[in-house]
Amino acid sequence: MSITNDLGAEIRRSAAGIEVSGVNLSYGTTHVLKDVNLTVNPGEFFAFLGPSGCGKTTLLRLIAGFNIAQTGKVMVAGQDISALPPWKRDVGMVFQSYALWPHMTVAKNVAFGLEERRMPKDEIEKRVDQALDLVNMKHLKDRRPSQLSGGQQQRVALARTIAVRPKVLLLDEPLSNLDAKMRVQVRRELRDLQQELGITTIFVTHDQEEANTICDRIAVMSDGVVQQVGTPMGLYDRPANLFVANFLGTANILDGMAEPAGASFSIAGGGSLPFPPKENVQPGAKLVFRPQNVRVAPLGSPPVPGMTRLDGKITHFEFLGASVRYGVAIGTNEVLVDVAHQSGAVPLNPGSAIAVDLDHSRALFLAA
Repeated sequence: MSITNDLGAEIRRSAAGIEVSGVNLSYGTTHVLKDVNLTVNPGEFFAFLGPSGCGKTTLLRLIAGFNIAQTGKVMVAGQDISALPPWKRDVGMVFQSYALWPHMTVAKNVAFGLEERRMPKDEIEKRVDQALDLVNMKHLKDRRPSQLSGGQQQRVALARTIAVRPKVLLLDEPLSNLDAKMRVQVRRELRDLQQELGITTIFVTHDQEEANTICDRIAVMSDGVVQQVGTPMGLYDRPANLFVANFLGTANILDGMAEPAGASFSIAGGGSLPFPPKENVQPGAKLVFRPQNVRVAPLGSPPVPGMTRLDGKITHFEFLGASVRYGVAIGTNEVLVDVAHQSGAVPLNPGSAIAVDLDHSRALFLAA
């Protein structure tokens, strides 16, 4: 068995679940985290996702021990760690800035946490080699951070954290300092590394694409509240409220009113949509559907079975490579429609009168 597999087996055995319950945290009169409750399973790759200022980094730092809540507790592997200092929590954190010592070599940076723990020299050397081998940085162990690229610095920060064998790995927007192409490469490496080690990992990001591509489950946050927890596909297909629907991908959100008979939803500005009789449409709910759940059709053509026909006029279009996104005015609303692009296809001109067919089985009625 290779040293990498030895390291992976050791970390996998110690992977721990996390439970956050009843957490409230305020800075003065500003309530930053509001009754946060969530569970992260052992070995899971989990994301805190939300816009800037939503509380996701505050929650991550709370788990790490750098923030203290006024109420609630944090459990790791069934142990309440809420009162423990960061260095006693068996939790490793990779900071957004990487926080590498500029005067130290790569090897010394990775060894720093081990030396602080007063480990034997031969064990430190073994762990440093294992961790650097895992992130393919062993050949650069004598360089200093200023001699490394952003992606290489990120790998060193990961190796330093992994070397201390944490039960939980916390990543605070670790890709934000990389260019777009490097972000794609490194996020794949992160996913591969997490899968190889089986370590419980929490990843903080405001980028939904990053969270969707590498995480098992996501907690979507807004204004200090966990709005919804689920798999990337589950959150996208079945958002719990308007914030989640609008934050994850592109959504058409239309005002309207459920008819008294309970068989249709009257769209503000014109048109109506049938919905299942058992659908419970809350007062003030809006009609929500994705651009790919609508198709463009010629005026006068028969609607596709299972779809609702609405007439409109094209206002603009955007070429997105794999698809063309049309804006279609329907009454006082503008609806976005994605049409798959085929080589040589000529886009429809703004001002063209068309029909759109909406797959009403995929339409949602959501409140704030």
